[in-house]
Amino acid sequence: MADFNYAFISLVLLLPLALLIFLYLIVRPRSVKIPLKNRHVFITGGSSGIGLALAHQAASEGARVSILARSLKKLEEAKDAIGLSTGIDVAVFAADVRDYDAISKAVDEAGPIDVLVVNQGVFVPQELAEQDMDEVKFMLDVNLLGAFHMIKAALPTMKTRVDRRPASIALMSSQAGQVGVYGYTAYSASKFGLRGLAEALQQEVIGDNIHISLIFPPDTDTPGLVEEEKRRPELTNIIAAGGGRMKAELVAKKALNGIKSGSFIIPCNFEGALLSVATAGLSPQRSCLMAFLEVVTAGIIRIVGLCFQWVWYDSIQKWHAQKKRI
Repeated sequence: MADFNYAFISLVLLLPLALLIFLYLIVRPRSVKIPLKNRHVFITGGSSGIGLALAHQAASEGARVSILARSLKKLEEAKDAIGLSTGIDVAVFAADVRDYDAISKAVDEAGPIDVLVVNQGVFVPQELAEQDMDEVKFMLDVNLLGAFHMIKAALPTMKTRVDRRPASIALMSSQAGQVGVYGYTAYSASKFGLRGLAEALQQEVIGDNIHISLIFPPDTDTPGLVEEEKRRPELTNIIAAGGGRMKAELVAKKALNGIKSGSFIIPCNFEGALLSVATAGLSPQRSCLMAFLEVVTAGIIRIVGLCFQWVWYDSIQKWHAQKKRI
């Protein structure tokens, strides 16, 4: 009996250790550190919200910062604010990410980029049946096609940069880019698309020592969220009520830390971490410890996810039933 207990305990201890060693051997790409000091960080959507917070923090860490947005007035205000708080003079570029020629010109003027943060985003919440196709196209063009424009313009000089230290391209997705939410049809499609772009692009640029990150913030206190909440469908508010929200500065801090560590997936809160494990799929994973967590908790988190789906669909069913009684 004692021999059986010893063998059982040894097996229980050895199996996780063996799995951890196996994952250490196979996780790719390998871990990396991406420095910011004295390097060029280029941020789109940098005049407000998360982008402005990222610019503040990158400048405070000694980076040479460029920000791009549509409004020159807002860019100048952002430049003044960053200068006052950090003493760093940032470069500003007014351009629409939907205009590839304008983006290419801005990138040429800015010079070679070491860390590109594709942060621009627009959101007009509404059920697809009620939404104008111009609004759908607007979200897809800014959020997804705009990301292609920015990366396409920046890649040539990133690939041939003189500074051969690790470089980064970070894409600002959303938790709505991990799970679809009522009223977010077009927005979720644009943000889900960034994942396919990121996974394929990482394979294409890993040989150039360029590392891709996907950032998944929740609702964040920004000017954009204020406008979004004016139009949110009632059911969207019901479903999103339990998700909470974060300050832009905290999202930027977590995002920048993830970029510096070369993380492919960067969650910003506990719910985001659960979603990241639940949706890991075939995405790259640099950390063998996170890979271990994904493997051993996949089944449990799938059950948690199904519970969330049950709550959401129950809310939708009750809402429709109530509307029919009115």
